[in-house]
Amino acid sequence: MIDYIVVGLGLAGMSFCEQLHDHDKDFMVVSDDSQTSSLVAGGVYNPVILKRFTLAWNADVQLEIAMPFYKRLEEKLGRQFDHKIPILRKFASIEEQNLWFEAADKKRLDQFLDTSIIENRNKAIDAPYGFGKVLHTGRIDVKALIAAYEAALIEKGNLLKETFRFDALEVHKDHVEYKTIKAKKIVFATGFGLKSNTYFNYLPLHGNKGEVLTIKAPEVKLHSIIKSSVFIIPLGDDLYRIGATYDRTDKSNAPSSQGSKELSEKLQTFLKCRFEIVDHVAGIRPTVADRKPLVGVHPSHDHMFVLNGFGSRGVLIAPTASRLLYNFIENGQPIPPEMNVNRFSGKFEPRII
Repeated sequence: MIDYIVVGLGLAGMSFCEQLHDHDKDFMVVSDDSQTSSLVAGGVYNPVILKRFTLAWNADVQLEIAMPFYKRLEEKLGRQFDHKIPILRKFASIEEQNLWFEAADKKRLDQFLDTSIIENRNKAIDAPYGFGKVLHTGRIDVKALIAAYEAALIEKGNLLKETFRFDALEVHKDHVEYKTIKAKKIVFATGFGLKSNTYFNYLPLHGNKGEVLTIKAPEVKLHSIIKSSVFIIPLGDDLYRIGATYDRTDKSNAPSSQGSKELSEKLQTFLKCRFEIVDHVAGIRPTVADRKPLVGVHPSHDHMFVLNGFGSRGVLIAPTASRLLYNFIENGQPIPPEMNVNRFSGKFEPRII
């Protein structure tokens, strides 16, 4: 019997696997590629909500945990995934400049907001009021990271690459069995796939669709991420990722003509050069009504757990949430109430067998 089965290998599943690896736990991952939100994510880590110039929820604490986490993965896998790059927030007016300066005086935010106005010198960008610079930001190449991590799991025999079948799961009093695998505990980290989870689908995971474009624009020559009505994220070789949309109604992973049109039109409000769309992808972000993660234990099965609901900030939240879940399971440390799934215990209805 092994210690854990982990279902899902996005940012959540990978982060929890690292907790298991660090503590010498035996585990098997079951995953397919059906949930693509981690794979299509821009991978930007940014502690500031740039629409309102406020600190994202617990982002400073999450950043302190996330940066060493990704550095260890780079050392372990022998590749660079963390690309340090500043974010420049395009100002729309003098009033926005003043709001920026006010925000930069606030405790916890002051370490992330540069108080200099960055003058625009890029002829391909329309930014007459300049930019504000966000510090301690960057981009994790999530797709490359998960691919490398998956390859390492396959090499060690720790990955069963298939769609998880709930009819093949047997839940016993002190363990679970999935096909030929027996484990003391099981953790579900399946993103929007939670909607089809027969044990945790009582949780209010709503999800919203995000679409991103990759464009080729040789005239742009950007070395920073630009945030205006959309993000422009440099990828190298004159390629840029443009995103993202937020659609609460369409729950498919298929890119849409409407999404491409929306992104292109927003981009053209401030990008003043020709560009070519070379890729267009979509995924469903696992979002919750109160915008907090879903972390904790099943109401009826004390060896069944969930790690989900990171929304658009999975790069920052995943290392912290996975550590909290591990310490809850193995060391009895409480999960913060704002993250604990027991806040939705009133929605749970026991299954009648």
